[in-house]
Amino acid sequence: MKNTQSPDLFPYEIQDTQAVSRALNHLPCQDDIAGLAAFYKVMADPTRLRLLTALESGPLCATDLANVVQMSRSAVSHQLKALKDAHLVRSERDGKTLLYSLDDDHVASILCVTCEHLQEGDK
Repeated sequence: MKNTQSPDLFPYEIQDTQAVSRALNHLPCQDDIAGLAAFYKVMADPTRLRLLTALESGPLCATDLANVVQMSRSAVSHQLKALKDAHLVRSERDGKTLLYSLDDDHVASILCVTCEHLQEGDK
């Protein structure tokens, strides 16, 4: 949903009406902004990012994931719950084993584009 703030509420004189109008039409509503902030808050944790990048290689059970990231199973399970709640990972039962994977291709894309952006800054 787009922001519908009235132009009459601007505290300063507008310099470029078209640019301001374009920006207002592009600006998400407060609920969407809050959702984005919550998403990035989950993504901002280095431990969760390690789990997500480990899962880029394919599905893993919590025990194998704990071995890969060198953390306790309890700590991994705690972080996986936060990632599941944020719809960044999903789980699928394979017999008695619960396998975790990235929720969809968007998660991998976000990680990839972010890494590319950071590498460009190193040049």
